[in-house]
Amino acid sequence: MKTTVEIADKLLKAAKSTAAARGTTLRDLIERGLRHEIDADRVTPFALTDASFAGSGTHQGVDEGDWSTIREMIYKGRGG
Repeated sequence: MKTTVEIADKLLKAAKSTAAARGTTLRDLIERGLRHEIDADRVTPFALTDASFAGSGTHQGVDEGDWSTIREMIYKGRGG
């Protein structure tokens, strides 16, 4: 289908130059750009998985900031 679109002179010149450098046509370059923009709206944005847990505070017997005890608990039975 044919259509008419007004494009800034500098942008059109750059698009023609880019198409020539890539060995393609201006039409192909424009169509690929439009497809890229349309497809970008269809991509589901990244979302973190909810990794929260029930409870509050630290493990019984561990004071907040007591890294030596925490480290011992992590490596207990693992040769560390």
